[in-house]
Amino acid sequence: MVQLNQRFQSCEDYLAYDDGTNNLYELFNGELIEVPPESGFNVETANFLFALLLPIVGHRRLRGHGLELEMRGEPRNRYPDLTVIYKEQVEQLNRRNTLRISMGPPMLVVEIVGPGKVQHNRDYIAKRGQYQNLGIPEYWIVDPQTATILVLELGDGVYCEAAMFRGENFLSSPQLGSLNIKAQQMLQIPKSA
Repeated sequence: MVQLNQRFQSCEDYLAYDDGTNNLYELFNGELIEVPPESGFNVETANFLFALLLPIVGHRRLRGHGLELEMRGEPRNRYPDLTVIYKEQVEQLNRRNTLRISMGPPMLVVEIVGPGKVQHNRDYIAKRGQYQNLGIPEYWIVDPQTATILVLELGDGVYCEAAMFRGENFLSSPQLGSLNIKAQQMLQIPKSA
């Protein structure tokens, strides 16, 4: 990630910023950091999950990597790999694909763990704490390295492990109910011909 010299005192200052590009930036403690492109593997996995969840939640409520979430604390944000939003949030995002704290948390976020210790710690520790603090009811950690899907559910302000799915297990979600998708289907990307 490339850190820029730009510093923001508030999220409003950041949201008013326009550098004339389509670059995505994470805001961390007021510092602007350019988000590098996702790996091809993560993009393929996210696209595959998007296609599997699309008939379940619909196209208006399912958002890809471009949805920006405002985080609590110093001015900061995150771009989850996939997000399911509530119906009432759809119209709020028409102008800018940024879900502000004042709009309430999304229903569910999904992160796909990239290879390496930094990526593992970011998804299992840092993002878990941030999403919990934001009050997101459900957080999925899709980990191709361990071939598991960890579903965390928020209860009394703390994430608890709702389930760990692998192999032939059919996925179920506290927010979406039973899904007719096996864990191995979600972790298996069809090879292009």
